[in-house]
Amino acid sequence: MKKVTFLPLPSDHVKALRSGGRDAYGCLPERTISDGKGNPCRHCPGLIPKGAGMLILACRPFDELQPYAETGPIFLCADECQPWAGDGLPPMLESPDYLLKGYTADQRIRYGTGKIVAKDEISSYAAELLACDDISFVDVRSARNNCFQTRIVRAS
Repeated sequence: MKKVTFLPLPSDHVKALRSGGRDAYGCLPERTISDGKGNPCRHCPGLIPKGAGMLILACRPFDELQPYAETGPIFLCADECQPWAGDGLPPMLESPDYLLKGYTADQRIRYGTGKIVAKDEISSYAAELLACDDISFVDVRSARNNCFQTRIVRAS
């Protein structure tokens, strides 16, 4: 089975959002304080500690608007944090299960790939999808709220 890599949101995009950049809906990110309960940063990607500043914004992790470019709310650390570069599951993935979907090179959902999988099966199901030539990446979303969590690609 092929290894997979979990990608954080790109640092240049996160820096722009922290500096007053607009989200996917053209709005400024909301600035608030984390209550410490399930606020995963999509950059570092750990849970934002209680009392720490955080941003809430609309995220569309696709290059352009098109019917399959899903948008949803995410959290980011308000202050600088280091992008995820670890092996295995990012620490923010704490729920028992997640929705995974495979996407083609033109960023369209590959029908038949969407599946809710147990947390400990994320890497293996993503590797199975990425073994298909027509799948370029796999997105991980909340199984309950459909929020974007992270993107998975073939390990280089």
